[in-house]
Amino acid sequence: MEILSQMWSFLGLLTVLQNVLPSQILSLLHSLYESLQDFFSPFAYFEIPEFNDYCGVDVNDLYRHVNLYLNSVNPATTCRRFTLSRSKSSNRVSFTVAPNHTLHDSFNGHTLSWTHHVETVQDSLEERRSFSLKLPKRHRQAILSPYLDLVTSRAEEFERVSRERRLFTNNGHGSYESGWVSVPFRHPSTFETLALEPQLRQQITDDLTAFSNGKEFYHRVGRAWKRGYLLYGPPGSGKSSLIAAMANYLCYDVYDLELTKVSDNSELRALLIQTTNRSIIVIEDIDCSVNLTADRLSKTKRTAPAKGSSRDHESEENGRVTLSGLLNFTDGLWSCCGEERIIVFTTNHRDNVDPALVRCGRMDVHVSLGTCGIHAFKALAGNYLGLESHPLFDVVESCIRSGGSLTPAQVGEILLRNRRDCEVAIKAVISAMQARILGAEREPIEYEEMAKSPESLERGLMESPENWETSSPGRKKRKDGGSGSGSGSGSVSWEKKVKFLVRLRSLTKSDSGRRGC
Repeated sequence: MEILSQMWSFLGLLTVLQNVLPSQILSLLHSLYESLQDFFSPFAYFEIPEFNDYCGVDVNDLYRHVNLYLNSVNPATTCRRFTLSRSKSSNRVSFTVAPNHTLHDSFNGHTLSWTHHVETVQDSLEERRSFSLKLPKRHRQAILSPYLDLVTSRAEEFERVSRERRLFTNNGHGSYESGWVSVPFRHPSTFETLALEPQLRQQITDDLTAFSNGKEFYHRVGRAWKRGYLLYGPPGSGKSSLIAAMANYLCYDVYDLELTKVSDNSELRALLIQTTNRSIIVIEDIDCSVNLTADRLSKTKRTAPAKGSSRDHESEENGRVTLSGLLNFTDGLWSCCGEERIIVFTTNHRDNVDPALVRCGRMDVHVSLGTCGIHAFKALAGNYLGLESHPLFDVVESCIRSGGSLTPAQVGEILLRNRRDCEVAIKAVISAMQARILGAEREPIEYEEMAKSPESLERGLMESPENWETSSPGRKKRKDGGSGSGSGSGSVSWEKKVKFLVRLRSLTKSDSGRRGC
């Protein structure tokens, strides 16, 4: 009882002193108490306010980074209460440490803690927010700087991954404040669903990973932090899907540059300046967008012009995008106005692209995309049909080795159309490959008819070579028009295809026999 009475007496004395002593003396005593507490405490405290000034205008970037960093750590066992939220521009649910609660963290074997302080401003509805960092006082010099660097880098990475990506296209007004318009980028293509051979997939992902982590390397060797990709192959080989997979893999925005909407080289430079870091700039069908190769040819073939014609030619070049302007865009001084950018050119015909555009330093990686190999076909079969293996895969592999391979778009369309029946779908693909081996120029509707009738494959394999020859317009031409050595070579290749189709027939029959058993 004596102790309680003494405590009540002490509290009463404090109340009297608070009412009697001036505010200046009270604040001095409070600061003296805090100084004594800091002196004897084994911890050091650092305050990080939301704003750098008292007017609430200059936002403290470190406060934002701390908030993002705390979203990236696993808080399940380190804090009891959070505030959950989700913005319109992201599907991810984010959390913030609840007001006046603490979250614990560890760094280099030391325990640290973050406390989220929220205070209501007197006579106002505004709130003053800040984070308080507590760490061991003895090791603060060795911990503080590297730990804050970790917080910043982790926050930037989390912001890059969690934010909504955008797909931009130029609107034809690049010289104005914004020459781009955008929509959310939600393409589902990934490297796991892409029809690529495993070795090519691994090479591309390794190169992209090394590029995204190569900031210090590029700065050390004195190169602009950018990389060029040339994707070439026939239509339907998956060039656009590969670009989408690259963007999803790196979490980059995509800028689809339409050169036909760009008036001149100045507008092209303005569009480049307006792009952001961590982005992929795409120019599809580079050989068809503008007549760039003709620039070089016309300069080499041009004879000494008259005075008036030189002025006309100069004004003509000033009114459109030239090869020189595109080269400066990809590898000139203007190409280093941003960092962590990938420039992608696509073309159906690599030989039609000017060599100056695709040399090393501009297009660093050349990716050839063509027809499906067996691994790419199995990836498509797994995506569309959910199959990991099937007895008819051996027949498909034989067709591919004999020159009957199709593009991923063709295989995907056949599988999509027949996805309800795996057997019908694979037989339809084999039928299309058979038609390709025979050299028949068939319309897509004929593939569809073959897919609707599963027996069409077996009927085709059981037909005699004479029926194959008469049913194929290409063969008829060779039979009628071929003579001499040409007809001899044609008969040899025809015999090879007959043997191959007999082999297909035996494989199909053996597969049917196994299913019957």
